[in-house]
Amino acid sequence: MKRLFIIASLALVCAGISAQDDKKEASGYGFITVDSLPITSVKDQANSGTCWSFSSIGFFESELLRLGKGEHDLAEMFVVHKTMEDRAKAAVRLHGDIEFAQGGSFYDVVYCWKNYGMVPQEVMPGIMYKSDRINHSELTAVAKAYVDALAKSNIKKLSDVWQKGFSGIYDAYVGECPEKFTYKGKEYTPQSYAESLGLNMDDYVSLTSVTHHPFYEQFVIEIQDNWRWGLSYNLPLDEFMAVMHNAIRNGYTFAWGADVSEPGFTRDKNALCVIPVDEDKDKNYLKEPGDEKEITQEMRQEGYDNWETTDDHGMQIFGIAKDKNGKEYFMVKNSWNTTAGNNGIWYASDAYVALKTINILVHKDALPKDIKKKLGIK
Repeated sequence: MKRLFIIASLALVCAGISAQDDKKEASGYGFITVDSLPITSVKDQANSGTCWSFSSIGFFESELLRLGKGEHDLAEMFVVHKTMEDRAKAAVRLHGDIEFAQGGSFYDVVYCWKNYGMVPQEVMPGIMYKSDRINHSELTAVAKAYVDALAKSNIKKLSDVWQKGFSGIYDAYVGECPEKFTYKGKEYTPQSYAESLGLNMDDYVSLTSVTHHPFYEQFVIEIQDNWRWGLSYNLPLDEFMAVMHNAIRNGYTFAWGADVSEPGFTRDKNALCVIPVDEDKDKNYLKEPGDEKEITQEMRQEGYDNWETTDDHGMQIFGIAKDKNGKEYFMVKNSWNTTAGNNGIWYASDAYVALKTINILVHKDALPKDIKKKLGIK
């Protein structure tokens, strides 16, 4: 998940509650909330390609709320710093055959949590330059040039300090990752703080739906930002959708990776994610609910294979709303600040989610029992 940034002024919705509790309408759809699960405030990734960190951490913050562990604001840039260090090492080891870029996957956050720990946002705010908002344009240009200079060089033997030099770049822009810190009167390491939160990363699974791998088995999704080669379980499309609906109905949010380059993913206050039957002819879908395409497994696979469906953006799905005709949509928390979409919230139809989802990250207990059994998950 690597692109799409929106620049907007800072404004936050109330933490720990749905941004749609007031049942505001978007466009002429007249959305009304059906199920809305606790989320933390909408954040702003601003000018950075770090949606994967914002969406995963927002999801885990909701998990802490679900489990009664209170409201937490965790540091996205701690995860970014650690992840980019590892990505640089991988790129250099493979002589540039792994791309060094800002993007990442949900698994990067799981890996970081398990191996490096976590820190609160106030311990590592992540902005060391003169700005109120994240801007990684210069950081990425410098870091990529550094990595490419090594990975694609004719150097016969690397020094033992190049990794320290690379880390120094991220230290300068997002801050040093602390070895120890004091938070609310108690001293922690990142590892002990993560342990204190009480989440078991082994309880979380990635799911997708493709036909070029066997169903009910795990495989590595072939996208550039899955550079750690994280595994996902493969489900038939109907069961994949059943998991998402079951999750929300039973109190579980999930991280959602999707293609948002389609015309039906609007950038204005409509805040829509829809697949109209013919967007070229039917421009009315931006104003009123209309018919959508019937999505099949074959359509989904074709979009993946021909590059129409791309790995664009990570978000969080936390609820279900209905339009004025009674049709249901997933409620999506984005990381483009509250001035984007409908106070930072989008509405995604089943058709859009079925066709354009790359993968989801969800607690294993959110899966229906019969599907868990098919996957061999206990």
